[in-house]
Amino acid sequence: MGSFETVEENWIKGLGNLRNVIRQELIARQVNEHVAANSSVLDVGCGQGTQALRLAERGCQVTGLDRSTALLDLCRADAEDRGLAIDLREGDLHDLDSDSLLSQSDSFDVVCAHGILMYVEDRDEFVASLCRRVAAGGLLSLTFRNAHALAMRPGLRRQWSQATKAFDTDTYVNGLGVEARADRLEDIEATLNTCGFETSQWYGVRVFNDGIPSSMTIAEAEDLLALLDAEEQAGRRDPYRWVASQFHLIARRC
Repeated sequence: MGSFETVEENWIKGLGNLRNVIRQELIARQVNEHVAANSSVLDVGCGQGTQALRLAERGCQVTGLDRSTALLDLCRADAEDRGLAIDLREGDLHDLDSDSLLSQSDSFDVVCAHGILMYVEDRDEFVASLCRRVAAGGLLSLTFRNAHALAMRPGLRRQWSQATKAFDTDTYVNGLGVEARADRLEDIEATLNTCGFETSQWYGVRVFNDGIPSSMTIAEAEDLLALLDAEEQAGRRDPYRWVASQFHLIARRC
């Protein structure tokens, strides 16, 4: 898989685009349904802290991990502006089982890993390392690129040769120009089952708006609330959620 670090600057520049706003807003709504306000939360790959900050605002005790100094600085500055306390730690996200980021005994009511799995080489081991940090009866919130509908985005953009190729692969080049991997829901659930987790709920993220350009910002005339409500409903219902850009899976330790 490609390296996110090589395109980090472009990611920062695009934080306010419509595609990213939709993704973050939907994930926040979905997370809020399952996470209690007093939960301890580990946000793995927290980046600029969009979800970490919102959870902290709800009274959660949040620990955020990321390997990017620049993104952690953005999160730290936002937390200070809002008067929020978030424990931010910098390091390699593959070191979750070592003492370099967390102590061996650290566990959390909720572990989040949003937008990370597509860049990980050893998917099953990474998921297992996340699961080991979830306390008894706790939750894992995981997002990943939907391999069931990898041809949808190029198809919506009328990129026919790319759409045809996408039917027979689980890799793609994302909007940042990085090669990444898509996963199938049943494969992720199988991995989670071996770790002693069962699915509580899963959602689609970005059904109607995945084909829009990455450069599109929020127009003044855009009815953003109506857009988000439509996307939220689509992400909960079959068959719509099956063609979403990403899946968001909430799993509980049995």
